[in-house]
Amino acid sequence: MSKLKHPLRSTKRWITGTTLIASVLFAQSSFAAPEKLRLSAATSPTDQRAIALTEVFAKEIQDITTFEPHWNAALFKQGTELEAMARGNLDMTISSAQQISEFFPEFSIFTAGYVMQDAEHQQRVFNADFMTPLKEKVEEDLGVKLLSVMYLGRRQVNLRTDDVIETPADLKGVKMRMPGTESWQFLGNSLGANATPMPFSEVYTGLQTGAIDGQDNPLPTDKDAKFYEVTKQIVLTSHLVDFNYIAISMSAWEEFSEDEQARIQKAADNAAESARQKQLSLEENLVQFFRDKGLKVYTPNVEAFRTHVQEEYLKSDLSKTWPTGMLEKINALGSK
Repeated sequence: MSKLKHPLRSTKRWITGTTLIASVLFAQSSFAAPEKLRLSAATSPTDQRAIALTEVFAKEIQDITTFEPHWNAALFKQGTELEAMARGNLDMTISSAQQISEFFPEFSIFTAGYVMQDAEHQQRVFNADFMTPLKEKVEEDLGVKLLSVMYLGRRQVNLRTDDVIETPADLKGVKMRMPGTESWQFLGNSLGANATPMPFSEVYTGLQTGAIDGQDNPLPTDKDAKFYEVTKQIVLTSHLVDFNYIAISMSAWEEFSEDEQARIQKAADNAAESARQKQLSLEENLVQFFRDKGLKVYTPNVEAFRTHVQEEYLKSDLSKTWPTGMLEKINALGSK
């Protein structure tokens, strides 16, 4: 009898050990990193966001996976990227609060004129505890994870006409290109203009032909897209401190191990910081650049614009979707 006990114990140990090994192997195989992460965005390849993702993000994760960007909306049309990610057809994009607000109206608070104050304020808001439920909702309901926030710059009005703009009343009748979502269109109209939807890739031609009278973008984007070639003035309204989210599909994200996810998160944060600093530096130097190109660059009555824009939002249905107390929390994280 005593001789039988040892074989039984050995068998149990063998079964237990085999089960443990199988569990470890299964856990490892369940985190087989994707061979590549495909990103689609309307951004041009020379934009600071694209440069940061290519030179910082891609290099920091190159031993994990291959970053494969498609710029100028070459893979998916602008505005369709989030749906493509939700379907599992796309891994990453550079999205905006405006686009996300199409699915989650509460995000429209981040699209409102004169709410965000500066680049640092954006970071504090994105990393605040009150953002966690909103991020989780995007993950659970859309299947998209917001990794980091990228400073795009202060949006300014850029016109092919040369009439002086001092107040929102001066923009009456001006056809100003804005992206096609409801929140973007509302912002354009709140400035006093007639917001006109148009893909970013068509804006240069639209200005050149007169299909639109103007557009709004941060100064670095105006330079990068060469809008100064077909416009006459830039009005420094600073009506929106704009930003983008670096976003990844949850289906792709969950294929990485926790350690790999931490690496990807860090790479996204580093890319965002790189782009942020370069964008801030560019903004400081571009006013003179545009003046040298023959454009008028001046500051209007910003307080008149701020008052008008905020009144338009507060009396609109858009503000009704804002989470209770969120605006006060955002304001409390203002410039320090």
